Amino acid sequence: MLEIKHLETLLAIRDAGSLQEAAERLHYTQSALSHQLRDLEVRLKTPLLNRRTRPARLTTAALRIVALAEDVLPRMKATERELQRLAAGRTGRLHLAIECHSCFQWLMPALDTFRQNWPDVALDLSAAFSFAPLPALVRGDLDVVITSDPQPMDMIHYAPLFSYELVLAVAKNSALAGLHHITPEQLADQVLITYPVERQRLDVFTAFLDQEGIEPAALRTAELTPMIVQLVASQRGVAALPNWTLSEYLDQGWLHICHLGEQGVWRTLYAAVRIEDAESDYIRAFLTQAKETCFGTLSGIKAAR
Repeated sequence: MLEIKHLETLLAIRDAGSLQEAAERLHYTQSALSHQLRDLEVRLKTPLLNRRTRPARLTTAALRIVALAEDVLPRMKATERELQRLAAGRTGRLHLAIECHSCFQWLMPALDTFRQNWPDVALDLSAAFSFAPLPALVRGDLDVVITSDPQPMDMIHYAPLFSYELVLAVAKNSALAGLHHITPEQLADQVLITYPVERQRLDVFTAFLDQEGIEPAALRTAELTPMIVQLVASQRGVAALPNWTLSEYLDQGWLHICHLGEQGVWRTLYAAVRIEDAESDYIRAFLTQAKETCFGTLSGIKAAR
């Protein structure tokens, strides 16, 4: 029964102090304003204006509506401004999840720059190591998922960021250190150190070892790349990692890199977004910024086809 115009009318009467002044503020005639007020009183079955006083005063019922107006109208105006910015592509939400333990190296600088250029976009970041991020993206809980394992889903668009080589890191004095590349069979007697994720999400298995039905001698997990590197350097095992994550450690002389097979194993990192959001200005700006940051800071990567 109550409409926005009713809230605006009663708020204007309270602020103006008279029907005539309120009508001028609302660009109504005084008779039109009086008619609207009487119509509302009939609907609500209660008087809203004490007409015995001079000037007429709002009743208790009207003041309750005024209190509602003071709460609702500013929020509506703020929402209208937000929708206008959203329609112009300047505001929105960017909730990201990453399936890549080493992605923080380039993602954080990319987000810092994006935040400066798009201050009205709400940012949030989580690591998708303990939940399935792509269904969350479809549900709308997330807006972008960084992944190297694209799954065909009708509602998702995969934007390639870059391609990288998965390489084997071994200790400098390891028996494997003199090899340019290795075969799956040469990992059968090795301890393989991985991030703590499911086997089916580890490219060293899906793209290399499983092709020949080879199992490493043992598995060991570590959460952080520096920890994995320390374990490899101290000959506690070997690790298959993206080539760009190892550049700083190679410069320190701790490791040797072997290619996985003669051709190497190349993977592509994607940003998954909902198809409906793929052309959003701020989503496209983030993808552009991510690529610029990657190619400006990472070595050994190449443009994805």
